[in-house]
Amino acid sequence: MSLFQRYFPLLAVTASVFAYFWPSWLADHKSWIVYLLGVVMFCMGTSLTLDDFKRALQRYPLLLLGLLLQFGLMPLIAWQLSALAGLSAALTAGMILVGSVPGGTASNVICYISKADVALSITLTAISTCLAVVLTPLLAYAYLNQTVEIDILNMMASIFYIVLFPVSLGVLLNQYIRIVVLPVQRFGADISIILICFIIAIIVALNRDNLLSVSPILVGLVLAHNISGLILGYFATLLVTRNKTLSKTIAIEVGMQNSGLAVALAVKFFGASSALPGALFSIIHNVTGSLLASYWAKKSY
Repeated sequence: MSLFQRYFPLLAVTASVFAYFWPSWLADHKSWIVYLLGVVMFCMGTSLTLDDFKRALQRYPLLLLGLLLQFGLMPLIAWQLSALAGLSAALTAGMILVGSVPGGTASNVICYISKADVALSITLTAISTCLAVVLTPLLAYAYLNQTVEIDILNMMASIFYIVLFPVSLGVLLNQYIRIVVLPVQRFGADISIILICFIIAIIVALNRDNLLSVSPILVGLVLAHNISGLILGYFATLLVTRNKTLSKTIAIEVGMQNSGLAVALAVKFFGASSALPGALFSIIHNVTGSLLASYWAKKSY
């Protein structure tokens, strides 16, 4: 295990602290996030082959389990936590939206570093993103009694450019011209860790002003939401499959949401204060994910 992998959680926390105190150094780099994620996804793709995705699609019961947990468990947990804490309508809306969006691309990176099933993770992210076009508005209506609209074309374009295109390029090069990507395969995990830490820092810098107004109760609720998804996703899958690698994969996919989409929907339909849960989730799930990745990567050696 490299030093970057061993100290991933420390690097993630350090990046977050730096961004919090010196946000002006990073906030202007918001546009870099898409490109940085694209590079990470390419690195990830170089570790995969076409057969990995064929196996992932053939295991459709696992895909169904992951989707059921993603869209069934996460909004329910968000609703219960909000009710128990007596959150305002605006913050409750933000929590529900975080629970109702699909898995985020960060989950694929954490699976990659955790030595989980990356092909299954990417397949789940792609499918859940497509289904979110219908399911996220339905869940928002069911829990909040308000209709939300999702820009279908923009969402599909994002998943293509950020995930599918760079991963496909990496897979095809690994499949047919492997010698070209051997250096990337050797250092891909370390490159990904450095870039993810940079992304976390940018996210913290962008949300710094919002974080100053966040109550400890909301931080605790968002953390509980994230951890509940990770834990329940892991043990529900372990109960069904008895396979720890698959359990890690689905736990990460369920517990790490597309919080950027949640923030965008919250601002558009419920107001700025509703975006706070999503902004917090963006930071928290990356930190908890990095901790899990470091732990599970060590267990894989």
